Amino acid sequence: MLFSEIYGSYFQVVAAVLTEAFDGTLTASRLTAIVQEKAFAESALSIPAALKSEDWPLLDSDLRPVLQHKPTMPLTLLQKRWLKALLSDPRIALFDPDMTGLEEIEPLYQQDTFVFFDQCADGDPFHDPAYIACFRTALKAIREKRKLRIRFHDRTGARHSLECMPYRLEYSAKDDKFRLLAIGKRRLHTVNMARVRSCELLDPYDPKKITLPHARLEELTLILHDERNALDRVLLHFSHFEKETFKLDDRLYQIKLRYDKDDETELLIRVLSFGPVLEVKAPDGFIRLMRSRIQKQIEYGTALFSGFSS
Repeated sequence: MLFSEIYGSYFQVVAAVLTEAFDGTLTASRLTAIVQEKAFAESALSIPAALKSEDWPLLDSDLRPVLQHKPTMPLTLLQKRWLKALLSDPRIALFDPDMTGLEEIEPLYQQDTFVFFDQCADGDPFHDPAYIACFRTALKAIREKRKLRIRFHDRTGARHSLECMPYRLEYSAKDDKFRLLAIGKRRLHTVNMARVRSCELLDPYDPKKITLPHARLEELTLILHDERNALDRVLLHFSHFEKETFKLDDRLYQIKLRYDKDDETELLIRVLSFGPVLEVKAPDGFIRLMRSRIQKQIEYGTALFSGFSS
């Protein structure tokens, strides 16, 4: 753990309780509600009892604070260094984050500390001034609900101009690329930001008058064999997906993971990267894709080996 437990869940919850006590609005029911809202489920049994009984001597019997000042949570030097490292990431820097107070802080690590071996090497040019300008213009259009005129070229090199209503930016960790999702000419467009040559802000549009496409959600059922710390690795790797995990045996788990159909190929590659510790049970279409991709890899390996042998 990088950070001290004083900035963990219990302290955050108690700080919220004490803040409300200083405002004079804390009641027994409100205390329980704050704990239920901000802490783990089982904390609703322990934290209110500890505060009411004065085992934690922070409130008196009338739920008034015994402290003289409201609690504050100043950042530690380690936290500041961690934030500086995160905000130094060129992808995060595209969003122009506020780094006030971190000017003299040394980042906890440099961007070249980590080497990504499972990521495409031709990611977006995040340091390119032209790319940054187009990205931030598109981002502003999304935030302000304004139309956008973009000029870009497709994968064949052909040039296009499109007046559209942008509504989302997506990032692919596998490709290390951003793509812009927009509605124009009565259909959905997905444009890789690296292919955009210019962006021009136009007049605002009414978001209520457009119908955004709904995500085509699919559910993937996996059986996880917890070998070589596989459970921790898988849950961390797929942490941004909505999922449910069930323990079937001492070292056997079932994971139901929901994903957008458009991201199926990327998800397939990521599942295959775990090898035999992940077994796909459903859906059948995903299983067929896995078999097809594995067969292609076998054929490619065989052809490569034959070439070396000859």
